[in-house]
Amino acid sequence: MPLTDIECRTAKPTDSVRKLSDGQGLQLWIMPNGSKLWRQDYRFAGKRKLLAIGPYPAITLVAARKARDEARALVAGGIDPSDAKQEAKAARIAQEAAADSFKAVAEGYVAKLKREGRAPATMKKIEWLLDFALPDLGKLKIGEISSAKVLAVLRKVEAREAYESAHRLRSTIGAVFRYGIASALCENDPTQALKGALTTPTVTPRAALLKPAAFGALLRSIDDFDGQPTTQAALRLMAYLFPRPGELRMAEWAEFDLEAAAWEIPAHKMKMRRLHRIPLPRQAVVILQDLRALTGKGKLVLPCVRTFARPISENTLNAALRRLGYSKEEATAHGFRATASTLLNESGKWRPDVIEAALAHIGADEIRRAYLRSDFWKERVAMMQWWADHIDDLRNGGKILPIRKV
Repeated sequence: MPLTDIECRTAKPTDSVRKLSDGQGLQLWIMPNGSKLWRQDYRFAGKRKLLAIGPYPAITLVAARKARDEARALVAGGIDPSDAKQEAKAARIAQEAAADSFKAVAEGYVAKLKREGRAPATMKKIEWLLDFALPDLGKLKIGEISSAKVLAVLRKVEAREAYESAHRLRSTIGAVFRYGIASALCENDPTQALKGALTTPTVTPRAALLKPAAFGALLRSIDDFDGQPTTQAALRLMAYLFPRPGELRMAEWAEFDLEAAAWEIPAHKMKMRRLHRIPLPRQAVVILQDLRALTGKGKLVLPCVRTFARPISENTLNAALRRLGYSKEEATAHGFRATASTLLNESGKWRPDVIEAALAHIGADEIRRAYLRSDFWKERVAMMQWWADHIDDLRNGGKILPIRKV
């Protein structure tokens, strides 16, 4: 006869184990001390075995019958329920242990950055750096990782003479630990003890042409560029507008208002995560109008040759400069920004704040920045047109013409 809940509740202990059967191998064992335990009696591979289901009343009669049926289904399928239980327990323990592993915390940190809208290029760099740490630190509990273990990882990167990458990796690992601290998964950041432990990298500024005559020669070379028209247009826009190369590479037509002569770059595409507007001089508007005839049917201003769905590659502009005969020690796509910053400051015509706003730089003075809300739009409109006219003069026959008055 199957058991009832009343029978299970009122069953009294004896001097020895008392067994009440519910049928199909399910038993309620009443122990001499009064505790009650569910057990499943079964046969597997010709041997009689016993599966512990759990205590009553924590495991109700209904739940015990469900566990019995699941065990019988496993036996019918050729699986030993006891082995399946042990495997499930081991998997649960491993999962719980993995929750506070460095790998799990790192994945949580990366997911947080993605939710915050970090640029794909930034995320790719962070994930690339973490790949150096995961083989050695990934499975370790984050709270048990010492400074020495982190340093061992960093030394492997240093051994490749990638000193800058080692410093960036230390910073990224530190960010993971700080995320772990905020998540109550560890109590300290071992990377703090490693300050000064790594080889200081030699900082090599991105190459740029800082002399007016040399920059004029580059502009004339761009005019003679015989590659893709979109690449030539991109180089010209870099000269006139001096954005970060990635901002131009990922530019979309929806960001441009050619009638208002403005380019508005969304915050999520900017390095500093702040919306940035760029006034368009007449020359840039003409270039963009010509580009629209070539690529305007797509989303991207500068799509790659094979498909309008992807932008030109990160190396396109630098490769074009090499094709023009400029080595990486002489000119880079990012160098257009240094050229503009240098020559605009040397002109003496524009306030440093206006130039910095045009470059989308954020000053170090937090208090001053809190009160300085303007982006100097009117001044920047005038400055960008002056700059476009001025570099046209530099291009003109190799002569440096007198600076025009605004």
